[in-house]
Amino acid sequence: MTDAAAGHEEAERTWCLAEVDIFCDLSEQEMEAIAAAAPMKTYHAGEILYSPTQPSEVLFILKKGRVRVFRVSADGRALTTAIISPGTIFGEMVLLGQHMYDNYAEALDDTVVCVMSRTDVHRLLLADARIAARITAILGRRLADLEQRLSDSVFKTVAQRIATTLTTLTSAQPPASPLRPVGRHPQIALTHEQLAALAGTSRETCTKVLRDYADHGLLRLARGRITVLDPERLKEAAG
Repeated sequence: MTDAAAGHEEAERTWCLAEVDIFCDLSEQEMEAIAAAAPMKTYHAGEILYSPTQPSEVLFILKKGRVRVFRVSADGRALTTAIISPGTIFGEMVLLGQHMYDNYAEALDDTVVCVMSRTDVHRLLLADARIAARITAILGRRLADLEQRLSDSVFKTVAQRIATTLTTLTSAQPPASPLRPVGRHPQIALTHEQLAALAGTSRETCTKVLRDYADHGLLRLARGRITVLDPERLKEAAG
């Protein structure tokens, strides 16, 4: 590898971490040390990042794309336990009390992650009180989200679960910028089959519910994309 190529790769690794919340106030030198220990990996939509059949103790730092964490019941039904957005962490890391158990992690989009080993997590993350505290907060929020999802799966109708999932994905989008003005309607890049899997229903039922929401002016449907026209009414529909 040439010096120029090596420099570009190092810059890419630093870029991978630069906007991750838990690293928000690190110095450039501290960031470079972490980036050097966290190689980047790219996964295409639908690829599995983590599987209980091939467990490994690694921490994923999500830079780009979305990741679905799910488990499969004995009768083959999939229950989504988390939707991971850019700027946060997931994976199997006993040091952090972070467990995947029997969960799978699947890329919903083309995804870029940085991957850290147990040794580097201990050396670079847990040794820094700022980062350790932020990781604890993230894991606490994720546990609360999981409890809410399990409650939704029992007490909410399919239509409410679909509305809840769309509302969650909309709220996870980045804030408005000059390139993405406030007035633009939020768009979610998901097929009906992907959304059905997230909401714990069949594709046919999901399509029927989406068409009903579209007929009532809450959504606009296109191939592989859902535009939320009325976020407030959709939130009400989520119950």
